[in-house]
Amino acid sequence: MTPTEHKNWTKSSWQKFTALQQPTWPDQEAVDKVLTNLALLPPLVFAGEIRSLKQLLAKAVTGDAFLLQGGDCSENFAQVTAPNIRETLKVLLQMAVVLTYAGGKPVIKVGRIAGQFAKPRSSDTEIIDGVELPSYRGDMVNSAEFTPESRNPNPKFMLKGYNMAASTLNLLRAFTRGGFGSLQRVQAWNQEFVAHSPMGRSYDRLAKQISHAIRFMETIGISSEAPQIHQTELFTSHEALLLQYEEAMTRMDSITGDWYDCSAHMLWIGERTRQVDGAHIEFLRGVHNPIGLKLGPTYDIDNVKRIIDVINPDNEPGRLTIITRLGMKKVEKALPPLLREMKKEGFNIVWSCDPMHANTYTAKSGHKTRNFNDILSEITCFFETHWSEGTVPGGIHLEMTGNNVTECTGGAHNIVDEELAENYMTSCDPRLNAEQSLEVAFQIADMIRS
Repeated sequence: MTPTEHKNWTKSSWQKFTALQQPTWPDQEAVDKVLTNLALLPPLVFAGEIRSLKQLLAKAVTGDAFLLQGGDCSENFAQVTAPNIRETLKVLLQMAVVLTYAGGKPVIKVGRIAGQFAKPRSSDTEIIDGVELPSYRGDMVNSAEFTPESRNPNPKFMLKGYNMAASTLNLLRAFTRGGFGSLQRVQAWNQEFVAHSPMGRSYDRLAKQISHAIRFMETIGISSEAPQIHQTELFTSHEALLLQYEEAMTRMDSITGDWYDCSAHMLWIGERTRQVDGAHIEFLRGVHNPIGLKLGPTYDIDNVKRIIDVINPDNEPGRLTIITRLGMKKVEKALPPLLREMKKEGFNIVWSCDPMHANTYTAKSGHKTRNFNDILSEITCFFETHWSEGTVPGGIHLEMTGNNVTECTGGAHNIVDEELAENYMTSCDPRLNAEQSLEVAFQIADMIRS
């Protein structure tokens, strides 16, 4: 049975399909109790917010808006603190101001935040020094410490994940509505970055132009307290991996009667779980959230078209974002045929570039890392390929943090392999730090403006 044959969707119909990357819970009764509790809790996000995001993403299909999606590879319960949330939001806002001015179009800000607590793994188990234990699947499933107790999947962590996401969202809403993201404040942060960055001189002209534009608005009487200046809007997203959790968070909208997964505004399907006859596709085809689809260089075009037909049968603009993760060495060859075929089919797609996942390597120190120049090379090729094919480069998808970590090499301060250990904090994949993230924004701004 395939999803297209199985017309009568329910939020539990995915259970009739093969579900990959799910934990092996030791106590099903405990799981059922947690899921019952989750289903009774308030939604984390609301249907009206989700519809607003979809309308904005529809503009990114045609190039009238740009999607900026970024945040942690895998959120960690211990890192859900006010300073960490604030600093990640701060960098996203800084990047958005630069891209908005350069592109002359709205930037849709979507965080990998408030729910990115689960992670897919290449193996169910991990062996260290001859000891075999279940793999770490993210804080919503088990703990990273390599002990039998820590690696034992605990369904109560799903409940903790909900509470952590609720706390994060509460703080994000307060920050974005309370003046933290006001245009003047964000631009002051950007000026500070330009003043201290070794590459500051090359970014100085753009930063000054943005300041002139803000002063002009103030001169003609646009109040700094106006909502457009004083407030901002941020949406949340995560990979829809733990289907039991996602089902428990799925609610029917009282206004439209449609089903929405209220764990996040946007959800995406990972490279390991995008089987057209699999449980993840079956579940996500029935919820009305915007859906992301990760594609690596080994994609099959006919398979991609079948997935699109299932996820977005009405070809609704804003429903589907394809996030390409091809790698600096393969993007030039792998991207053009994909764009040509989707353009020929007339699919309404937001095209977003994930320059992180396919550019990972292991340094001599043993740290998993990514090089800034490789990341930038894939982004550049992504934009240039779209321009040459007559399609729209609609967004960027980054693993990043607002903290001063040393996880990716390169950038203006030229972090080298030997320096990775200085502040290597990730529990999963390496992230761009605040400075490197802003450098990416200024570099993209140059491309958009040229």
